[in-house]
Amino acid sequence: MSPHHRTTSRHDRTTARPMFQRSDPTAAPPGRPVDRNRGVYVEFQLLGPVEVRDEGRPIALSGSKMHTALAALLLARGRVVSDERLSELLWGLRPPATRNAQIYTHISRLRQRLGPSVGLTRRQPGYRLVTDGAHVDAFEFERLERLGRTALEERRFAQAASVLRRALDLWQGPALGNVTPYLAEVELPRFEEARMSVLEDRIGAELALGRHGPLTSELTWLVGEFPLRERLRAQLMTALYRCGRQAEALHVYHEGREVLTEELGVDPGSDLTAAYQAVLSRELDNLPQPARVVLQEPPAGAAAPLVTLPSATADFTGRTAELDQVRERLAPSPGHRPTAFGPRRLLVSGMPGVGKTALAVQAAHTMAEEFPDGLLHLRLRAADGTPADCGDVLTGLLRQLGESPERLRAPDGDRLRLDDLIHRCRTLTAGRKLLVLLDDAVNELQLEPLLPATADAAVLVTSRNQFSMGPGSWTVTLEPLTTEESFGLLAAVIGDARVRAEPEAAREVVEACARLPLALRAAATRLAVRPHWPVARLARRLADPAARLAELRVGTLDVRRVLSAALGRRQEREVELIHRLVHCADGEFTASQAALPLFGLPGEVAEERAEDFLERLVEASLLEAHGVDGAGAPRYRFHPLLRLTVAPARPALSALSALPTAAMPAMPVSAGAAPGDSGPAAGRPFSVPDTSGPAATVPRTAAGTSVVERVRPRAQERIAVG
Repeated sequence: MSPHHRTTSRHDRTTARPMFQRSDPTAAPPGRPVDRNRGVYVEFQLLGPVEVRDEGRPIALSGSKMHTALAALLLARGRVVSDERLSELLWGLRPPATRNAQIYTHISRLRQRLGPSVGLTRRQPGYRLVTDGAHVDAFEFERLERLGRTALEERRFAQAASVLRRALDLWQGPALGNVTPYLAEVELPRFEEARMSVLEDRIGAELALGRHGPLTSELTWLVGEFPLRERLRAQLMTALYRCGRQAEALHVYHEGREVLTEELGVDPGSDLTAAYQAVLSRELDNLPQPARVVLQEPPAGAAAPLVTLPSATADFTGRTAELDQVRERLAPSPGHRPTAFGPRRLLVSGMPGVGKTALAVQAAHTMAEEFPDGLLHLRLRAADGTPADCGDVLTGLLRQLGESPERLRAPDGDRLRLDDLIHRCRTLTAGRKLLVLLDDAVNELQLEPLLPATADAAVLVTSRNQFSMGPGSWTVTLEPLTTEESFGLLAAVIGDARVRAEPEAAREVVEACARLPLALRAAATRLAVRPHWPVARLARRLADPAARLAELRVGTLDVRRVLSAALGRRQEREVELIHRLVHCADGEFTASQAALPLFGLPGEVAEERAEDFLERLVEASLLEAHGVDGAGAPRYRFHPLLRLTVAPARPALSALSALPTAAMPAMPVSAGAAPGDSGPAAGRPFSVPDTSGPAATVPRTAAGTSVVERVRPRAQERIAVG
């Protein structure tokens, strides 16, 4: 098992004692400096390479044997370490014949280096080191650990986070970094476990403080480094869920379950299972309440606003115009008069990964004052991507509004009928100034039962699909970020200094990500957890289109998975047509150019069918409408990362007879693309037309070469290779 998987404490082969156990429970706290009036201030470092400093000046120690002897004596905390024990830690089970003489030599040299300020004496059957209050970082770590955990138990989360962070800052690298492997084998696992336990406690305190946004990058890296630590994985699930990323939180659980099953043959433990159930039942929305001093009792009858929104993204960047649009449409202006059309409604739509939920949550939080009765959040898709059951969603909404589980069941114990749930929901929302965020909707039919029964409320909907929500509704369609906003997102995650230091490399990263927020965040997170990487290193790795999607994956951030899931929700026939279109069309195209490769038919009928199909893709945010051509016909294009997702997803063709029977039109075709090219033909099969018909039906290039003659050899080559 790798060192990263060594997460459970192993014990000394001869003694099983708690880490850093103090021999005298009445002794003064360790880590207190020696009285300065005596002119002695010695510091011992164990949390990193073993080192000694006297008044800040390093004391030179030579060789791993001397470092090992010092570490063993320090960890004994004033107790005698026998010659036999020192021999085992210095040479293992096969010591030299002169071991006693060599131990004497090492101890004598160590005593000479340390000087009279530290009491290193012979005491049968070995040696004893008395530090007399010198600063030992491992003992200070233990003291801060106790203080931090006490604060955590008493729900003083800010103090706990601060103290535990100070404890972790004592570490200067892997503990006992220059001792013999025999001492490291015995002691290092306990050091590692203590550090990881404090790290998890510190993260727990910061989660309780609502700092889940900044924690997601750190936790993503930690889970990757320590995949078997279930508490870290549960904390990542919590952070993701509170950032509005429920599907990713569930993915983290299933990924962990697979790792545990494959590597250890066990099921997830109670912590991870509890986190999974809490995500499913949406029990992670509310933060634990810290201990507080009540200076003044609130007025009688005052009620706190109801807020079940995920927290806003800590490093949310850009989108100023879109945020203003949402506020302008949904926030009631002074003198606002309710309309007869019910609550104000606004749809935020856009392609997968463009940041719809992040924008909606950010906007909703800024309107808390305008909606004093509450900010509610409901997800309209299940964890597997299918539309959520309407009754389940209504039950969740009623629970958020304060209904008890007993009142949501019929006398026979079954759930109330759908009509009863709708009626009760409208009764409870009547006259209340609520903002309801309905996240990841499928269509307008899914929304109707969930709308509050009051014109004072507002409904904010996110969906990949474009649709109308009736009179008085608006739509904000999100495009990829601007270049300036993309730079801002990179800087928010990795720091402005790194972006300014390598502006051209940062620009290459932005271009490779095609300004898609999900891709930018994945790239930025990779750089954030690898501070030793220059930005240019990632830019070079992203330059190869064939490897780009693999690079845009870190922890739960996975561009290919998100885009593939969106394609997987389409009907099989639609997906086949999308594949065909991506493989044939390079760049922008019109319905006229797409008609033949899509349907194998020329003329206006095929063009109308093609336009209808392309517009459906636009409504599903899988295709971009991008201006018109000279004749006024709409032009379309695929997002570059969606192209890369589609291209390798199509299986290799087994025979040319499986290819479409219609000839391709004279539209842009990257038939000659070589492996590594960035065009749509790079590294994937083509939709090659059948040439069994008359030669007149095969389009030809300006040079007189048929498209088939150009494409078929490479297609045959790829089929043979695949």
